[in-house]
Amino acid sequence: MKPCSAILPRRTKTKVMRTKPLWARLFAALALIVPRVALAADPCHTVTFEDTPFTVCEAKAGQDVRLWLKNDQGQLLGNAERVKATLAPGERLVFAMNAGMYAPDRDPAGLYIENGAERKPIVTREGPGNFGLLPNGVFCVSDTFAVIESRAFAAAPPACRFATQSGPMLVIDGALHPRFLPDSTSTYIRNGVGVSADGLTAWFVIADRPVTFHRFARFFRDSLGAPNALYFDGSISRLFVPSQGRADFGLPLGPMVGLVARD
Repeated sequence: MKPCSAILPRRTKTKVMRTKPLWARLFAALALIVPRVALAADPCHTVTFEDTPFTVCEAKAGQDVRLWLKNDQGQLLGNAERVKATLAPGERLVFAMNAGMYAPDRDPAGLYIENGAERKPIVTREGPGNFGLLPNGVFCVSDTFAVIESRAFAAAPPACRFATQSGPMLVIDGALHPRFLPDSTSTYIRNGVGVSADGLTAWFVIADRPVTFHRFARFFRDSLGAPNALYFDGSISRLFVPSQGRADFGLPLGPMVGLVARD
């Protein structure tokens, strides 16, 4: 019997190696690595606009964007650690932030839908504070994303898996809210959400330095290109990004929104 090394002649091995030179093998290896890096990339990053840093967390249609308020026992969640405790095995919280204004008992100030169930009805009347500064609006999660002016939403409610009402609107069909003043001196850490024209991308944004309403709205419109954007809140605004070690401190929150991934 011939030795095993003779079964595949050396010249055959050499020929095979020559068909895949080193550069080709390296290129093939990179082609396998790059998609994995892209999938693992953190969706939250810093964007500077007019010398102001903003943290932008991006979600795509089809990803698992959820709203949370209370656990199955009816207890207020209020922070990211308690939200994480509600996740199923294998699920991971990618980011979360406060998602609209609320009463002293942390109940939503307006419409709130969770897992297709309406927990609080929509409010369309004018009122005090930022929430009542019409037009206000609704952030809706279905197969796509939408930010819809509240009265338009009430007139023709879409089917939302999750929805939260807040106010004021920041950008309405490409125009800034008419009450925003470019020379305002009222600045706060503010957060909100904007949606792309095709509804396939939602940008969850927090200002990392105090900003006016006018600058915050212009960031959504002029930097991100969002034709519609909604204000969530100011001064109490908080963001949680576990992969970055970010966990803003403060009092317990009302409604929260975030992105969940499966490992």
